Amino acid sequence: MPLTTTTASDLAEPRERQQDALRAAAPATADERRARIQAVIDLLVRHHDEFAAAIDADFGGRHPGYTLMNDVVGSLGALKHARDNLEQWMQPDERTPFAPYDQMGARCEVQYQPKGSVLILGTWNAPLFTLLSPLAGVLAAGNTAVIKPSEITSRTAELLARVAADALDPDVVAVVTGGADVAQDLTSQPFDHIVVTGSAAVGKAVMANAARNLVPVTLELGGKSPVIVGRSADLASTAMKIAVAKATNGGQICVSPDTVYVPRRNVDALVEAVADAFATLHPTAAANADVVSAVNDRHAERVDAYVRDAAERGARVVTAPAEEPAAEDRRRALRIVVDPPADAAIRAEEIFGAAMIVQPYDTVDEVVAEVAGGPTPLALYYFGDDDEERDHVLARTRSGGVTVNNVMMHPGMNDAPFGGLGASGMGHYNGREGFLQFSHARTVFFAPDADPRGEWGMLPPYGEHFTAAMKAQIAP
Repeated sequence: MPLTTTTASDLAEPRERQQDALRAAAPATADERRARIQAVIDLLVRHHDEFAAAIDADFGGRHPGYTLMNDVVGSLGALKHARDNLEQWMQPDERTPFAPYDQMGARCEVQYQPKGSVLILGTWNAPLFTLLSPLAGVLAAGNTAVIKPSEITSRTAELLARVAADALDPDVVAVVTGGADVAQDLTSQPFDHIVVTGSAAVGKAVMANAARNLVPVTLELGGKSPVIVGRSADLASTAMKIAVAKATNGGQICVSPDTVYVPRRNVDALVEAVADAFATLHPTAAANADVVSAVNDRHAERVDAYVRDAAERGARVVTAPAEEPAAEDRRRALRIVVDPPADAAIRAEEIFGAAMIVQPYDTVDEVVAEVAGGPTPLALYYFGDDDEERDHVLARTRSGGVTVNNVMMHPGMNDAPFGGLGASGMGHYNGREGFLQFSHARTVFFAPDADPRGEWGMLPPYGEHFTAAMKAQIAP
């Protein structure tokens, strides 16, 4: 049965069982790791309709097809990529021994060991993907996992706990449900690694807890991902791609475009084009099954408050489609907030909802300075055909990842790392880099039979020439 109690001993039991099992056995073979990943794949395939229904109910309106695309197919892609490549990733890396042992038959390699029992905390906006995508790398590296779904999507959490208890070995993958108090307890335990998707505040709290046991962490934290529209960009194409991104999951994605920087002369044209494109995708918002609802009243009101605050401070707000929020649900039209003042809340806080900022600029260097001078975002987007300007933007800014001439494409790369930097997180998962993230790289030196140090005068008692010999090695 899924774990529903929250006593300290109950919460420690899954980790302790997994760590005991790991200590008692040799590291999992490639075949065993593939079988573990396949069991998760089979669980998703078997219960995909139930998961889509649970997430729809948790959100109060999330199209089942979108859930299948994002959380089910997305997770399956990561799991299958790990399943099909893990044996290659597991192979030791040969390294060249140092002289003179390289000439004497010595050998050196880096072996990749499992770290142990890994805690994965998911979040509500992608309640399966934020658990199962990192789980792919965790299992590929030979680890076991305790996973905790978000309590905000409680139906999904309980469903996952129930079906996992039936289909998965708890010594390999265990599901723990509960609220913030459970997360607080879990992150204070001596796991061998912790993976968290959430806000910066959550990331800081997890790091503080993990530090007590010196547990390494991987944090995916989001941020205000900027879009830089160059003067050479095709505005119609750019607007449609931005609108598609903001329509995705109701803007509730960690790499959703937040602030769009546009040449001042193109502001009105871009705003109109984004509004038209979004209204084409969603002719209405209220009661439209294609529009993903804000996950709860608190999050809907939070974004509404950002927009109201900006309007009260003099910003222009364009709504697409042009309708007022309906009282009976949390679906929202896109609110485009044009040039809000610097002290507006929407300028400082990650929006994470159906709103975006359009910020005019005169020179691209102004934008580069603003982006480079602020917290490092999880994603950065550039639109334009000016290769020199593009390279200048990428060289002078930092971000977790980049998509050029589109939005939110790079996180879908199963064969490339996904993760943040600074305020947007640390570490990464996906592909081989995810395997390496959850492995301990262990250097193994195979010494030759001969050891000439004694006859060369390099062992005590040191002779009169030892110091001179060492000095002779000091050179630029």
